Amino acid sequence: MRITYLLCPLVAFAAAPAHAELPEPVRAMIDAAIATGDADTVNAVVQVARTTNPDDLEEIDALFSEFQSEQEELALAETEAAELAIRRAGFFDNWGGEGQIGAFQSSGNTDSLGLTAQVALEREGIDWDHNLRFAADYRRNNGATDREQFTAAYEPHYKVSDRLFVYGLAQFERDRFQGFSARYAMSGGLGYRVIDGERLRLAVKAGPAWRATEFVNGLSESSIAALAGLDFDWTITDRLKITQDTNAVAEAGGSAVAIIDSNNTSINLVTGLEGKISDRLTTRLSYTIEYDSNPPAGSVSTDTLTRFTLVYGF
Repeated sequence: MRITYLLCPLVAFAAAPAHAELPEPVRAMIDAAIATGDADTVNAVVQVARTTNPDDLEEIDALFSEFQSEQEELALAETEAAELAIRRAGFFDNWGGEGQIGAFQSSGNTDSLGLTAQVALEREGIDWDHNLRFAADYRRNNGATDREQFTAAYEPHYKVSDRLFVYGLAQFERDRFQGFSARYAMSGGLGYRVIDGERLRLAVKAGPAWRATEFVNGLSESSIAALAGLDFDWTITDRLKITQDTNAVAEAGGSAVAIIDSNNTSINLVTGLEGKISDRLTTRLSYTIEYDSNPPAGSVSTDTLTRFTLVYGF
């Protein structure tokens, strides 16, 4: 009787069910989700597994933690590979940007032809960003040219921090109807990204400048000046449906650059509205104001230009 009494607890312990492992179908479901590599899918499947298998939370969490660790390692490896590729790239590699063109023609009481074209290129690096801009406007009215403007600019940025940067600027302009055959400007200074969000961006910059102007009458002048600039972009909506098969993303943006010296203050203001037709093709409506406080004799201080163009991103 005593032996039987002593063995009863051992028999009861042996008869108690052992902790069951995670059911094979549940494990297979988690493994299939992990195989997709999609974090949202894995998270959703793991949440269901936790709810339906509360006794196996430790094993489920171990699988999930292993997946998260692998994802972090992959992300780090991709970041390092991308950074290495940028560092090894030559100056002419990794450029992107957009080109735009617009035109008009009329006949009858007034015979006119107008063309406008712009190219903007940018290259983003680890420490440096590079921006190149080219623009041309041409118009003939009743057999006579009344607009002929060309602009080229190169502007590098050195990133001091996520928001603070040092800029440089070299710019050439030609506008005979504003009274100058060539105008050169060079500047350098500091810039700051006041707002750097996904939908709203605002950057300002300022610094000393040097400007030289060659007038159409043969005279020339150069002076020390100051430059102040502003760049603003605002994505108004994610998707604005225009037709059944065409979507548009409305974006409003503008820029303002003022070069101030003792002889002449120049201000360039550009405001635009864009509608995205496809991933690469965009329509843009822009309004430009160009102001010179002391234009040559026979020229006016303010020019305005409204453009409607097609933009192709690359």
